[in-house]
Amino acid sequence: MSIPQSGGGPVERFEQLAEYLEAGCKPKDDWRIGTEHEKFGYCKDTLKPLPYDGPRSIKAMLEGIRDRFGWDPIEEQGNIIGLTKDGANISLEPGGQFELSGAPLETIHQTCDEVNAHLRDVQSVADEIGARFIGLGAAPEWTHDQMPMMPKGRYRLMTDYMGRVGTHGTQMMYRTCTVQVNLDFGSEADMVKKLRVALALQPVATALFANSPFFEGKVNGHKSWRSRIWRDLDPARTGTLPFVFEDGMGFQRYVDYALDVPMYFVYRDGKYINALGQSFRDFLNGELPALPGEKPTLSDWADHLTTIFPEARLKKFIEMRGADGGPWRRLCALPALWVGMLYDGAALDAAWDLAKGWDTQTREALRVAASVDGLQAETNGVRMHDLAREVVAIAEAGLKARARPGAGGMVPDETHFLNALQESIETGKVPADELLEKYHGEWGGDLNRIYAEYSY
Repeated sequence: MSIPQSGGGPVERFEQLAEYLEAGCKPKDDWRIGTEHEKFGYCKDTLKPLPYDGPRSIKAMLEGIRDRFGWDPIEEQGNIIGLTKDGANISLEPGGQFELSGAPLETIHQTCDEVNAHLRDVQSVADEIGARFIGLGAAPEWTHDQMPMMPKGRYRLMTDYMGRVGTHGTQMMYRTCTVQVNLDFGSEADMVKKLRVALALQPVATALFANSPFFEGKVNGHKSWRSRIWRDLDPARTGTLPFVFEDGMGFQRYVDYALDVPMYFVYRDGKYINALGQSFRDFLNGELPALPGEKPTLSDWADHLTTIFPEARLKKFIEMRGADGGPWRRLCALPALWVGMLYDGAALDAAWDLAKGWDTQTREALRVAASVDGLQAETNGVRMHDLAREVVAIAEAGLKARARPGAGGMVPDETHFLNALQESIETGKVPADELLEKYHGEWGGDLNRIYAEYSY
């Protein structure tokens, strides 16, 4: 999750809220790629989650990376809760999930190099303290009571609130991991088209990256339990956003939606002030119960936007949020999929042609089916395997058209980053299928085997 926003003066005009989003518009030459991924840390001997504090802990990981690799610490109330270096951040999810939020980079070659360097750094520090990390969409065995809580004020507030508004919120917070990519837009019309494609085709990413068939030590009946969790978390701030596909969609329409999402907090002087369930509209009028008489700053607005969790999220860029965390080689496939579709005009047109005829019911049915059946999903006449084949082909064509070379020019473009997805298209199997085959086959139902075979 995001670190607190900073900067930006007071909101003096209502129009500033939409202008904040519009400020993300960039010429195509300035479009960048920001890859984020989370992974679970655990104690090598006990296979239990890393606590926050102690010699073998999340804190020890952060301090080790800080000291050995020259990162600057981010602290809250005297606790180290993250690191920053060269435009990238390392942050913590509520249960200690270790997240790299990469710097905005020009090519997938660069962002993949960044991911690989980060994982090597994590491995070296983890080896020293007796820890390991594993890339999965959901914790396979751990219960809620076994999970630590990171010392971040927003997480204490969110944990309390989640139990009031849904049934799966704390599962999301403490026991899931994702891989995401953040991408730019050139204009309001470009944003609208990209956001529509992102929301409509997000179930394809959910299917291709499905990697959470286990939960609390059992087969859970879903290829992506993580995706299932998001459906019963908080309907006010999740979902596929039907309004995005309506006439009149633009920056202001997204602002109207965001203003109707109840607040979590206001960040002041290093502390999170409880504003759970309160209205940002009241805040604009100086009538927020948590801060009577005070009006918001643009950083308050930026913070509020980070508490909204649809399948694709708009800030000054678009976040793709539908994929499970996964094995090392798939972390570069996720940005390749979306960059290929969204950063080439012909590919974006082709992707929209796939989805523009779907209604709200079809889009939502695909989301549900993807979480249950992965590539085997089929609903409303749409076969996920066929759809995924078309989507990956469009992404490949888009990456070829981008023609961004790597390895000093020896690699002509970024298409090889799609190889893991091409394999899934050929075999019909995604990571969850492989895990289930092993569990029911060579593992003989022993889920502990997952740690030795799938850890970084």
